[in-house]
Amino acid sequence: MGLNGTTTTEPSSAPRDVVRRQYLASAAGDLDALRATLAPDVEWTEMAGFPLAGMYRTPEGVTSNVMERLGADWADWTAHDDTYVVDGENVVVLARYTATHRGTGKELNARVAHHFVVRGGLIVRFEQFVDTALVRDASR
Repeated sequence: MGLNGTTTTEPSSAPRDVVRRQYLASAAGDLDALRATLAPDVEWTEMAGFPLAGMYRTPEGVTSNVMERLGADWADWTAHDDTYVVDGENVVVLARYTATHRGTGKELNARVAHHFVVRGGLIVRFEQFVDTALVRDASR
C-alpha cells in the first residue's frame, strides 16, 4: 500500500526485483518489458566461447543481438533463475539454460551464473558465466 492507503503501481526498483522482471520478460518473449529493465547505457557481456560472445550496449542492442538471435537459433530458449545472491547493487543468479537447437535438434541443459549490477532501478551491467562447450556441442 502506498500513502493514504492507495495501492502503488510502480514496479519495485530493488535490484533483485529488477533482475527477476528481466527473467520473467525474457521467458515470456516480451522484449519491450525486458528493454524496460535495462539502462540506456547498459553493458551486456556474453561469455567468450558462447555463440554470441561479446559486449552489447543499449537495450535495443541487447535484445536484437542476443535475445532475438537466440530465439532464431534455439527453440524454447529459457534461463531458469533459481538462486539469487544479492549484495547491494550486485545480484548474482544461479540458473539453468534449457533449449533445443533448431538446426541440430539437440537439447541443451546447462548450469549458468549471471552477474548483474542494478542502479536506479535499471540493469547497468550483465556478465554471463556458462559452460560454453555444452552450448557448442548442442549446436553441432
